[in-house]
Amino acid sequence: MKYFLWLLKAAIFFTLFAFALNNQQDAIVHFFFGTQWRAPLVLIVLAAFALGVIVGVLGMVPRWWKHRSAAQRATVPETNAATAASPQVPAPSTTRYCRSLRSMEFDLSWILLGLPVAFVLGWLASRFDLRQLRDENRRAPKAYFKGLNFLLNEQQDQAIDAFIEAVQNDPDTTELHFALGNLFRRRGEYNRAVRVHEHLLSRGDLSRVDRDRAQHALALDFLKAGLLDRAEDALRRLEGTPFEAQARVALLAIYERSRDWPQAMTITQKMQEAHQGDFSARQAHFLCEQAQAKSAHGDTEGAEALLQQAVRTAPQTARARIELARLKQRAGQSREALAMLMDLAEVAPVWLPLAVPLMVELSLATGEGARVFDLLRQRYEVMPSLDLLEGIVALDKVLGNAETAREWYVRHLEHEPSLVAAAKWLHDEKLEHEQFHPLVQRSLDQAAKPLTRYRCAACGFEARQHFWQCPGCQTWDSYPARRVEEL
Repeated sequence: MKYFLWLLKAAIFFTLFAFALNNQQDAIVHFFFGTQWRAPLVLIVLAAFALGVIVGVLGMVPRWWKHRSAAQRATVPETNAATAASPQVPAPSTTRYCRSLRSMEFDLSWILLGLPVAFVLGWLASRFDLRQLRDENRRAPKAYFKGLNFLLNEQQDQAIDAFIEAVQNDPDTTELHFALGNLFRRRGEYNRAVRVHEHLLSRGDLSRVDRDRAQHALALDFLKAGLLDRAEDALRRLEGTPFEAQARVALLAIYERSRDWPQAMTITQKMQEAHQGDFSARQAHFLCEQAQAKSAHGDTEGAEALLQQAVRTAPQTARARIELARLKQRAGQSREALAMLMDLAEVAPVWLPLAVPLMVELSLATGEGARVFDLLRQRYEVMPSLDLLEGIVALDKVLGNAETAREWYVRHLEHEPSLVAAAKWLHDEKLEHEQFHPLVQRSLDQAAKPLTRYRCAACGFEARQHFWQCPGCQTWDSYPARRVEEL
């Protein structure tokens, strides 16, 4: 019977232990004053067993010490030889000590059964918490995958609702917060995106990586919402983080949008020192923008100094040379201005068509028409252009070849079919039926007018004049020095 009880108790214990080992959910043990311990079930079983053994052993120590002391005080009287020869009878105190040891052995054997029973009672008491935790864990992945399915189907409204449900089921999941905030930003609900990311930043248990990520997302929320001052403050806090490079790019966009050229110059210098790219051409544009502002306020010397610095910063940038030549022209230094543009033909010939009108004016002012004519003709043979063609025709007329100047349009049409060149040629041509000439000319001019525009290579925005920075997408040098018809 004794061994049967031992086997029964061991079977109960190991059954509960195997159940705990197979259970993948965490259990919660509640203590006093609202404290609790969340751990795998197997760890709780082992901890309860160890605690029970320790308590049982400590509880037996006083009893064992008491019976040991009583046994030591017990003595066997030796009165006479007859008594000594007779069979010895244990003393009453010794008998009680042996019975106590057997009772202690019995109590110790029941520890294996008592501890699992106590654990079962505690587990049943916390079963409600386990069931609730299990239900929440089932609902959270289901809502998450539902939201992901809506997102892949481009159903953002339903995806947001599903992610909100997932966040409510598992408030500690940071990835769901990031996904929800990004969805809000994409939909234009910047206030809700800001609240989500600010909630993440307010959590004390957030890791450093997630905190930097939330700070960057918050800065993007402010930037998309047009709150440039708050976006700038949020981006500056990303210095020294893995998002530092992205923050600098965003700061540069803010400074360009607000036309804060000195700050833009500073941030590009930092980016260039960090090997984020070559920003010399953009820095030259910043200097040209500052030079234009000084020139508008009458500070010609300051404007010229900035333009000279822009030429040194990016020698192949055409804008600085063209602006400097125009500034020298207004100052009466036509020869220096023409020399600046002649150098442009060698340094950046692709941008020469933009300087043709100014070159024609300067050649007339300096008497260098023949020299400029030869230069434009040489560049035209290498790279035909409508603007170069216009300059050649204008200078050929000035040089006394008005009769044959229009023949340049015919030569152009032989190699480059062009409605713009055809309209230019027809402008001075005498038709057999002269009464129809104005109608034909007006129709051609109307059809050719859109073809003389400039088009941004980045976003496709078309404009009648050339821009160094696209008004649509804010990209620098995205307008080529060619008309739409030539693209």
